[in-house]
Amino acid sequence: MNRGPMDIIASNARELIDREGLERKLASGRPLRIKLGVDPTRPDLTFGHLVVFNKLRQLQDLGHMAIFLIGDFTTTIGDPSGRSDTRPILTADKITENAKTYLAQALKVLDPQRTEVRYNSEWYHSMSLADLLQLAREMTVAQLIERDDFAKRYREKMPISLVEFLYPLVQGYDSVMLRADLEMGGSDQLFNMLVARTLQKNRGMEEQAVLCMPLLVGLDGNRKMSKSFGNYIAFNDSARDMFGKVMSIPDEIMTTYYRLLLCESEDAIARISQMHPMAAKKDLARRLVARFYGNDVAEKEREEFECVFSRNELPAEMAEIVLPTGRALLIDALVLCGAFRGKNEIRRLLEQGAVRVNKERVSDPEHVLLAGSVIQVGKKQFFSVK
Repeated sequence: MNRGPMDIIASNARELIDREGLERKLASGRPLRIKLGVDPTRPDLTFGHLVVFNKLRQLQDLGHMAIFLIGDFTTTIGDPSGRSDTRPILTADKITENAKTYLAQALKVLDPQRTEVRYNSEWYHSMSLADLLQLAREMTVAQLIERDDFAKRYREKMPISLVEFLYPLVQGYDSVMLRADLEMGGSDQLFNMLVARTLQKNRGMEEQAVLCMPLLVGLDGNRKMSKSFGNYIAFNDSARDMFGKVMSIPDEIMTTYYRLLLCESEDAIARISQMHPMAAKKDLARRLVARFYGNDVAEKEREEFECVFSRNELPAEMAEIVLPTGRALLIDALVLCGAFRGKNEIRRLLEQGAVRVNKERVSDPEHVLLAGSVIQVGKKQFFSVK
């Protein structure tokens, strides 16, 4: 069945604010200016971002323009969304470095020909204190404290800096400067995006519609995917790590990943639900890796996974540990590989039974290791000893 533009826009969305206004803009025939803002707080985009990027690419394919706003200025404030504390301040050099990687990663999904890249420092670096104070008059403390994360922190007597109160205003003003028709973001951004509508209305502009996408559950199957929680898959993960991370997700969130990351239809998801969970998960991992690395690499990773985890064979490629004398204590060899934070972490892995030498579990850190051995740590890390 053919879907109309509004059906495509609304599919998988958590919430669509001002559908009527958006339909009116679509009827005009003018390409929409669709804002997506990201703060480059860390160097990697995650599959949590991919949920929104997928939707934005769908709208680009309908002929609309993506305004990819890199919040190099707002990063210096720190988005308080979902936070129980104030974000740490990043240096200007680190923000610039992260912003470059964000753009390169975003264009793996977005259409470069329909992407306008902007930085909000363009207008904020020239804004005077008087301009900022005038902007601050447009919201009250009572309005801000209604925000869930602020309200929770206030009840719990957790610090809230004045600069964090400014963040929703600053993000909202971006939409004024960009003349956004539609803003997209995760559902945790709803408050900020509604502030933008107020600021546009105050200036006699047509208000942007707001499209909230669901927050993707992370690898733990519990909390939202986040670099802060360490439960994420990054755009820049290696093909092997990406495949392995997808295979680690709980079975019960697989259909969500199919729906939000691969944009599968409900009919297709119903068919996938009838598959054996392991087969469905391998297919999910293969297809996600293929999006970033191509079909050949994805198929190779599927075969490698089956070799190691289904047939209990050694992987074709392993990191090497070179022993200067041909023998060493196990703990010293694992220090040499550089994959662990130190001897304390290695001792903990040994105590947990996570280390095998030539397929035999070893817990003694002073086990004598010889060249020609193979060390396995956990399910995914293999080292060939030379």
